[in-house]
Amino acid sequence: MTKPVNDKIARTGVMLVLSSPSGAGKSTLSEMLLRDNPGLALSVSITTRQPREGEQDGVHYYFRTVEGFKASCDGGELLEWAEVFGNYYGTPAAPVAERVSQGKDILFDIDWQGAKQVHDKLGDDLVQVFILPPSHAALRQRLTGRGQDSAEIIDGRMAKAAAEISHWPDYDYVIVNDDLETAYRELSAILKAEQLKRKRRPGLAGFVKADLGA
Repeated sequence: MTKPVNDKIARTGVMLVLSSPSGAGKSTLSEMLLRDNPGLALSVSITTRQPREGEQDGVHYYFRTVEGFKASCDGGELLEWAEVFGNYYGTPAAPVAERVSQGKDILFDIDWQGAKQVHDKLGDDLVQVFILPPSHAALRQRLTGRGQDSAEIIDGRMAKAAAEISHWPDYDYVIVNDDLETAYRELSAILKAEQLKRKRRPGLAGFVKADLGA
């Protein structure tokens, strides 16, 4: 488990975006980061799709009607939104702002389009990381190795991956996931460095004055 930043010093939370093409390892890296960082939570999206068995409102998603979703969108309550297979998905702004103000970190698992929408609203307060596969051949092998999709579907995923990868220059950090443990160490280092940035630690001035007499 990762050691927390000195909790004597007040700070604002890190808003961390992870994006990648399917098969690059984003989900696995997200799970590892959440496992080892108790102060990090995954952003909960709102959706218009029906709950699946075992899903709880406010835990897995905020489930809303189409009318309710559109009202939130029109009211400027969402950081980003998209329509996927006939259902709407979006990121509510209020829970993110509340968590960050409390010095707690939040993880967004969104694609480049969602990341762009969030960045347009939050600017450089957002930390964006893109996960790349080591090669075209390795990505195809990973997708094929799942044994879940036909060759036609995999070809479609590869074509989509190429389009998604073209947006890597929009991100602050880029990790090539050739070795999972190495990629995870790099991702953990990014989170730690961003937690320690002076601009996110408004309590530093008080700490230095009270504890160091400077």
